[in-house]
Amino acid sequence: MPIPPHNRRASRAAVAALGAAGLLALAAVPAAFADETAPELVVGGFEPIDGVKPGSVFDLPATVANKGTGPAEKVWVSYSVTRGLDFAEVPSNCQVQHVRPYDEMPERWTAACAFDQAVEPGVLYTPERPLRAKALDRALNEEVRLRVGADDPGADDNGTPPVAGTAPAVKLVEGQAGGEGSAPVVDVPVTAVNTADYQVTGAALKGSVGETVPMKVKFTNAGPAWVMPRAGDRAVSVRITLPAGTSVVKRGQFCQAKGKAYVCGMRSLNEGSQETYTFQLKIDRRVADAKGSVALSTEARPFDPNKANDKADITLDVTGAGSTGSTGGPTHGWDGSAGASSSTGEDGTTPNGDTLADTGSSTLPITSAAAAAVVTGAGALLIVRRRRTRSLS
Repeated sequence: MPIPPHNRRASRAAVAALGAAGLLALAAVPAAFADETAPELVVGGFEPIDGVKPGSVFDLPATVANKGTGPAEKVWVSYSVTRGLDFAEVPSNCQVQHVRPYDEMPERWTAACAFDQAVEPGVLYTPERPLRAKALDRALNEEVRLRVGADDPGADDNGTPPVAGTAPAVKLVEGQAGGEGSAPVVDVPVTAVNTADYQVTGAALKGSVGETVPMKVKFTNAGPAWVMPRAGDRAVSVRITLPAGTSVVKRGQFCQAKGKAYVCGMRSLNEGSQETYTFQLKIDRRVADAKGSVALSTEARPFDPNKANDKADITLDVTGAGSTGSTGGPTHGWDGSAGASSSTGEDGTTPNGDTLADTGSSTLPITSAAAAAVVTGAGALLIVRRRRTRSLS
């Protein structure tokens, strides 16, 4: 039986009271019972790296310090590198995983290294041989995450089964003072000398007035680098301007109407990735030399020096007897169905969110009633005319 609302409130109050009592009890515990010998591990020693060339190998230096009051009997130092980097060689006391992207985290490689030795307070340690990484052909804006802890970090559920390294095991050795970290986790940027060619592909449309035609335009990262946006970077987008005399029946996936154009995003900026935007356009009227465009947004992209393929034409050839058709209207047409579904179709399109169809079921009944009234009026007028003809005869 469901608990009545007032009982639920009472239960919540009781839980809150117990929680408050528990906090008071904890506050009353004598200081002698507190753990005064807990370790406090921090990692550091790795500064940002610029100018790495694809194919090169470089060190991932790290320092481990214990700012607590007691020793850590065993420690784990974990390295995580984004998909433009990989590990050149891995000691046998480290476990390596390839982790797929999830929850806004990019694809990466991780190496968790176990050091079965005590780390004393006030002493700076470094691995006797630094872990080495290599820059892949797709490297550009990369990141290394260093993490230290007194507990085994375990394997990532979204990764491959961990595999032990094959290089000789390493241990921690005491290092020179300086370079101590201040946190258990640090993220360090690594920038490679590389380029990524963002480009767009237009379309050539052909049809007669009143016809609905498909339009497919495309975004591509032709590489060789993938691009991981960093904090503060403006997101790249594609702006689609339709040829005059057309209206939208269905818009492309990841596209939204912005003024007289559509602005579209993409799922991936990996090297070789593509995003195709499929629209269904109705040719409302003939417009001489009608032409639209597909173009990249204008944020700074120093890694993309080739600007010649940042914009492409969308041409329209209207066939037939040259009828001007309707007088046109807004670019954002409608698909002619009330209450149209907003789900994605098999062709990668979605019904236009800015259309008359989305006004609900009241639109077409009103229109139908008006049409019926016109038909009824015309019929009545015809009957009157017939009667007059009969009387005259």
